[in-house]
Amino acid sequence: MIKPHGANQLKPLYVEDDSARAALLSEAEKLPSVVVSSAAATNAVMLGGGYFTPLEGYMNVADAVSVAETMHTSAGLFWPVPIMNLLESDENLKVGERIALRDPNVEGNPVLAVMHVEAIETLNDTQRDSIIDKVYGTQDEAHPGVAAFKAQGNVAVSGPIKVLNFSYFTTDFPGTFRTAVQIREEMSKLGWEKIVAFQTRNPMHRAHEELCRMAMQDLDADGCLVHMLLGKLKPGDIPADVRDASIRKMVELYFEPNTVLVTGYGFDMLYAGPREAVLHAVFRQNCGCTHLIVGRDHAGVGDYYGAFDAQEIFDAQVPDDALLIDIYRADHTAYSKKLDKVVMMKDAPDHSKEDFVLLSGTAVREMLGKGIAPPPEFSRPEVAQILMDYYQSL
Repeated sequence: MIKPHGANQLKPLYVEDDSARAALLSEAEKLPSVVVSSAAATNAVMLGGGYFTPLEGYMNVADAVSVAETMHTSAGLFWPVPIMNLLESDENLKVGERIALRDPNVEGNPVLAVMHVEAIETLNDTQRDSIIDKVYGTQDEAHPGVAAFKAQGNVAVSGPIKVLNFSYFTTDFPGTFRTAVQIREEMSKLGWEKIVAFQTRNPMHRAHEELCRMAMQDLDADGCLVHMLLGKLKPGDIPADVRDASIRKMVELYFEPNTVLVTGYGFDMLYAGPREAVLHAVFRQNCGCTHLIVGRDHAGVGDYYGAFDAQEIFDAQVPDDALLIDIYRADHTAYSKKLDKVVMMKDAPDHSKEDFVLLSGTAVREMLGKGIAPPPEFSRPEVAQILMDYYQSL
């Protein structure tokens, strides 16, 4: 395993000590409080779990703008995406006070974290537009990430936080949600040193399965961390519990024991394409992974990004010494009828389109909704059954 980003050891902001946490929870009930956005709440979850090491809390406007424009904080730390707590108003908060941050995603809005307010600033239109342009590459509010960012508000409340729970992720996904601390511990117990990470917000079909296998073989890796996003997605995406069940079934049936670790993290999808790919690399380094698979349209949505922009950003914009984790670059993958296996399409120059099993996401959803399993070359039958059951329940 490799060192965390910007530190010799992880810096999780979750208060582990039971008595200290109980005291903070008690104090929080008497503090001024604010219900934060889902984005700010999941930022807190990621900070709590050590995923955002070495950050100590939410960024101020200067750091957020600097990160957007240069991928470095004002102090020079490499970081690809602003980590902010944006509100619609200042809620009568005061600089220098301690406040309770309440969870918008759990009934009753329990306290998620306690924050020391270092700054309360208004993000002006120029600053907001610069962040959106650099992070998302568009101002189009049809882009789900842009829409979610704009909906949070323009008041940036920044400062260090102490995290008191992990929101709904520990209760809804007890077998899957893991902090970066826990992932390092589990991989250490397995004796893994060279580890490839696979990011997913979707179920895994044959191409994804074989891509993990290819990466492990090419890199002579000890194991693969299949790491799924458990937070909010755009309408129409498959819920996390369904993805979880289908991925676990695939791993159980088609991988050797102790070669794949299925876990999840508590974050809302940004759909920020290249910038989000770099963020994925940062927090997979914090998990201890040595490599991250970056494939076609990684973290993308619609037609906002080129097919391989998320690979190219590592060459064009990420300094050589910025990260310890390496990128495993994947091409389009598909099942070859000629070779009777999944291949990277660039490795089969003698193939025509008809030599591959190619199905669009729309076509697959229509088939599943009608109770028709995609061909076994595209999806394992056991995985297809779980997805068919879901689509037919809608």
